[in-house]
Amino acid sequence: MFVAPSVLALSFDNFNEELQAVNNNAKYLHFDVMDGHFVPNLSFGPDILKQIRRNSSLFMDVHLMVSDPLYFSDIFAQAGADGITFHYEAYNDINKCIEVIDHIHSLYLKAGISINPDTKPEEIEALLPYVDLVLVMSVQPGFGGQAFKEESYDKLKYFRNLKSSRRYNYLIEVDGGVSDRNARDLVIAGADILVAGSYVFKGDIESNIKSLTMKK
Repeated sequence: MFVAPSVLALSFDNFNEELQAVNNNAKYLHFDVMDGHFVPNLSFGPDILKQIRRNSSLFMDVHLMVSDPLYFSDIFAQAGADGITFHYEAYNDINKCIEVIDHIHSLYLKAGISINPDTKPEEIEALLPYVDLVLVMSVQPGFGGQAFKEESYDKLKYFRNLKSSRRYNYLIEVDGGVSDRNARDLVIAGADILVAGSYVFKGDIESNIKSLTMKK
């Protein structure tokens, strides 16, 4: 199991110190991209990823919350992404999603698919043989301060069971409301990667990351 600290919560006033703490204690760094269209908010552009890439050898886990993942995948591949995950809801079309997945793979990157809380996991079943990662959003994307949605556990179990029964190779990631209170249950349900933002960066980063990985 891995923790992927979210850059959204990193303080740019203490950029070097916080990034170094993450470098020393994590293997993934989660980078949220919002276009102001697919979700109402805007976030980071490729220049920020380039800056982080120059100062980190972590796996850059780029999460595209955008309406045109095909366009943005090229931009963030060039900026230093190692993996790019996009939303099924950007297209609601299996064939179009496979086109984007194939394109991401052609860039020699890992490709992931994400679903919003209101999307049933069965809707992306046909995509599972093609992806390297499935991201379950346990809050609505693009908004902070939301409560964790309990139905996310069932989605994690669904993807875990299909992965096991059909011998798929994807990792399962969960994003939204992750803390030491639910980390163990999320892993039991099937999560391989826990995305955590404010929980990791508020207080001692090393201790907070370790608290998510400790067995209770």
